[in-house]
Amino acid sequence: MKRFFLLIGVYVLGAQLASAQLRVGNSARPSGDQLSYLAPKDYIIGGITISGTKFLDNDVLLTISKLSVGDRVEIPGEATSNAIKNLWSQGLFDNIELTVDMIKGDSIFLNIDVVERPRLTRIDLTGLSKSQTEEVRKRLNENTGKIINENLLNTTRNTIKRYLREKGFLYPDIKTSQVKDTTEANNQILKVEVQKNKKVKAKEINFTGNKEFSNYKMHKYLKKVKQKRWWRFWGPGKFNFEKYGEGKEALITKMRGKGYRDAIIVKDTVTQLNRKNVKVDIEVYEGPKYYFGNISWSGNAKYTDETLSKILGIEKGEVFSEEKLNAKLLGPSKSGADVSAYYMDDGYLTFQVDPVQTKIYGDTVDLEMRMYEGPQYDVNRIVLKGNDVTNDKVVRRQLQTKPGQKFSKTNIMRDIREIATLGNFDESKTSPVPKPNPADGTVDIEYTVAEKPSDQVELSGGFGAGRIIGTLGLTFNNFSTKNLFNKKAWKPLPRGDGQKLSLRGQTSGKSYQSYSFSFSEPWLGGKKPIYFGLSAFTSMSAYGGYDYYTGRENVTESTPKIRMNGITVSLGKRLKWPDYAFQLNYSLNLQQYKLRNYDAYFLFKNGTSYNINLTQEISRNSLSDPIFPTSGSNLKFTVQATPPYSLFNNINYPTAPDNIRYRWVEYHKWKFDSQWFQTVAGKLVFKAQAQFGFIGSYSKVTGTSAFERFKLGGDGMMGFDFLQGSEVVAMRGYANGYVIPENKTSTTDINIARNSGSPIYTRYQMELRYPVMMNEQAKVFLLAFADAGNTWDRFRDFNPFKVRRSAGIGARIFLPIFGLLGIDYGHAFDPIPGVQSDQWRQPFTFSIMQQMGGFN
Repeated sequence: MKRFFLLIGVYVLGAQLASAQLRVGNSARPSGDQLSYLAPKDYIIGGITISGTKFLDNDVLLTISKLSVGDRVEIPGEATSNAIKNLWSQGLFDNIELTVDMIKGDSIFLNIDVVERPRLTRIDLTGLSKSQTEEVRKRLNENTGKIINENLLNTTRNTIKRYLREKGFLYPDIKTSQVKDTTEANNQILKVEVQKNKKVKAKEINFTGNKEFSNYKMHKYLKKVKQKRWWRFWGPGKFNFEKYGEGKEALITKMRGKGYRDAIIVKDTVTQLNRKNVKVDIEVYEGPKYYFGNISWSGNAKYTDETLSKILGIEKGEVFSEEKLNAKLLGPSKSGADVSAYYMDDGYLTFQVDPVQTKIYGDTVDLEMRMYEGPQYDVNRIVLKGNDVTNDKVVRRQLQTKPGQKFSKTNIMRDIREIATLGNFDESKTSPVPKPNPADGTVDIEYTVAEKPSDQVELSGGFGAGRIIGTLGLTFNNFSTKNLFNKKAWKPLPRGDGQKLSLRGQTSGKSYQSYSFSFSEPWLGGKKPIYFGLSAFTSMSAYGGYDYYTGRENVTESTPKIRMNGITVSLGKRLKWPDYAFQLNYSLNLQQYKLRNYDAYFLFKNGTSYNINLTQEISRNSLSDPIFPTSGSNLKFTVQATPPYSLFNNINYPTAPDNIRYRWVEYHKWKFDSQWFQTVAGKLVFKAQAQFGFIGSYSKVTGTSAFERFKLGGDGMMGFDFLQGSEVVAMRGYANGYVIPENKTSTTDINIARNSGSPIYTRYQMELRYPVMMNEQAKVFLLAFADAGNTWDRFRDFNPFKVRRSAGIGARIFLPIFGLLGIDYGHAFDPIPGVQSDQWRQPFTFSIMQQMGGFN
C-alpha cells in the first residue's frame, strides 16, 4: 500500500509545530484521486488509530483531538490542523504526525503517530545544604512521574528561586540538564545545579518626594527592611522581597496615620549593585495633611450619639488617621475602650459599623458612622476540639464564657489567655469561632486547640564543690490521679486532668543526697478554682566527707553532717476582686534541721531544729506570655511567720545551749517581688524588676533566725545552700552568696555571712530582650542586663541606694521538654572587702527553669 505525505504548517504556531505532519499513502488512493491544499475534499472519518503511546490513554487523546468516527471533515483542512494543535498544546509530546492510512470511496482512515516526552524519575539537587535541599524537595513535591517539559523546568527553577529569596539569596544561578535513566525506558533524571551566590543586603535606601517626613522617619516606618550599617547587630539584615512588600505597606499606613490620607508610593525600584548589595529607590507622594471634621451617627438605637462620640474619643480638629479611627471603632484600642467592644460585650454579635467619608473640604474630612446593631445573642453551647489528651472539664473550667450568658468578645479574649495558662496547648493555634443561630438568637462558641508537649525532664551532670553531681528530674504537667488504677490510661502515665507531679533527685554519692516530690491540683474537688499543693523533701550533706585530692568519699559517724526534711501543704484561690489576675495562697510548712558537728561557718554546730511556719502570699500576674512576655506585670507580696515561742516558753536564750536555743525556729519574714515588661521598639522588650526581703525576730533576746536568711549572688539555683534553709537570690557577675554586708571584713565573718546568709536584701534588675526564634519547638532570645543589689544585718544600716552593681549579656532558650535554660556573662563592678583577688567574681552563670524570684 502506497502512502504519501503532506506537511501541515499553516495552522500550527511556532517552530515546535513544524514537526507535526499529515502523511497519506498513494496506494490507498483510487486512480485519479488526489489530495491537494489547492483542492481539498470532504471525507467521512471511517476510523482513527493512535500509535506510539506507552503511558498515555488513547481514548483520552482521541477526545483531546476532537476528531470522531463518522464526522465529515475537509482534508486537508481546519479539522486536521486543529487536532494537531489540540494535542500539541498538552505539552506531552516531542513529535506528532497525522497519517492517512487508507481512503475507500468517501471514507478516510487516519492514524495519529506520537512520540511521548520523557517522564521524570527524580530531581538531583547540588549546591544547597542538606536542610535546604530537604526544604526545596518538600516544596517541589518531587513531581516524580510527571512529564519533563518547559513548564516543569520553569516551575522547578522558580520554586528554588523563591526559597532562596526568602533566605536572602536574591540572585542565584540555576542550571538544569537532563540525563537518561538507564533503569526506565522513557524516563530521565533532572539535574539542577544551584549556585546561591552571596546573601543580599540593602546598601542604600533612598526616599524622594517626602517633605513633611524626614528620611529618618521614613527609614523607621519602612518596617522589616533596614539599610546596611556597620553597627547593626540585630534586625532585618538580609533583603527579602516579601518583607519589602510588607515594609512598603507599613510605610504608607504610618504616613496615613499621621494625617496624610492621600499618601502613596508613586514608584519604587530595586537595583542590583553587585552580588551582595542592592539599592532601593522609593518615590512617595505625601499629599496634604487632613483633620477630622464633623462626626455623625446613624442606625444606633442602644446608645445615643453623645455616648458613642464619648466612647469614640475623637475630637473635631484632630489629625485625621484611619488607623486610629478603626482602632476606636473596632479595636484594639490603646485605651481599652472601643465602640465594637461596648456592643459585642453585650451580646451584639453581628454588630457592624461603616465609617463613610461624607464630605471633604479643604483639609477637613466629615464622617458618618453608619451602624447596624443587630439582635442580641445568648451563648448556647461551648464546643471543644483538638484536646485529644486533656479532658474537657480541665479546659471548660478555665473559660469565662458560659452557656446562658450574653455573648461577650472580652470574655472570649480572656478565655484564650486562660487556656494558654494551662501550658498544655499551643497558644498560637487556639482559635475561638462563634457560630450564630439567627433563628433562636443563640450562638455556639467552638474552641479549637492544639495539644503540645508539656512534660519536662531534667538530666544533668556537673562538677561543683570538688565533686561530680548528678541530677534527674521529671515533671508531668498534665497528670491524672483519677486514672492511676486504670491500666488503659497509662500512656506512659495517666494524663489529662491538669494536675502536676514532680520528682527530682540529686546526688554525688554518700556525701550529698537530695530527693523531692511535689503534687498540685489546681481545682480541689473539681468544682471551684481552689489550688491544692503537697510537697515533701529530704536532703543531706556530709561536710568534709569528700576528699578533693583522692576523689574518695569518707563519710563516718564523726563526719560533720546536716540533714533537712520537710513537708508543705498549700491552698490557693484566684480572686475576683480587684480583678481576675489576683491570686491568694496559704501554705503550712513543717521542716526539720539536724546538725551534727557542723563546723561549716554556721551559727551553731549540733542540735535539731524545727521550723513550723504559715505563709500568706498575694500576687497579681498579667504577663502576656509566661516565657517571653512583651507586656504586663507580675507582683508578689509574701508574709511568712512562725509562732512566737520566746514569748511563752520561759527559755533564757542568752545562756541556753545551742540544742535548746535553736530547737524551735522563730521569725517573721517579709518579701516583695515585682516585674514589669514593655515593648519599646519593634521586637525589643524592656524588663524591670525590684525585690526586697527582710527577716525579723519577735524578741531581741532570740536574735535573728539562723535559717530562712537570704544569700545574694550567682545563678540563683538551689544547691547545697538549700540544706541550710536559706533563700538563694541571683545576681549575675558575683559568685554565689558573695554579696554580703559591708561590715564583714575578717575571714571568719565573711565565711559565716556567706554560709548563713543575711537577714535583709534588695535587688534591682533591668534587661533589654530581643527574640531570635519564637515557635512551638523552641523559643530563643538574647538579652543585655544591669543588676544591682546588696545585703544588710540591721534595718538601721539599710540603704536601698547603696548597692553593688554588675552588667553583661546573656541568652535564654526554652525547650518544652527541658524548660527554660540560660547562660549569662556578667561583669561585677564593686569588689567585696576582705575577699582575696577575684574570688568574689563569677563571670559566667547558668540557669535552668528559673521562675519569678530568679531571672527568666
